[in-house]
Amino acid sequence: MDDASMVGLMGRVTGTVGPGLVGEVIVRVRGGAEHFLAYAAAGTDRIERGTVVMVVEYLPPRTVYVTAAYDS
Repeated sequence: MDDASMVGLMGRVTGTVGPGLVGEVIVRVRGGAEHFLAYAAAGTDRIERGTVVMVVEYLPPRTVYVTAAYDS
């Protein structure tokens, strides 16, 4: 999967993403759902479990940078 096809995909946080943490998200991709290691796109953000996120950067093979998809 190339970088451009991952950017913009939506996912859900399954392990808290935040400063000093390596979080986890699940993203629907390639006809299924896959888990990726996740970091906050804005390094100071903390994104709690269950939050819907959007992928803003993809680092193959299993790392994404994400931001919350909706304001809370």
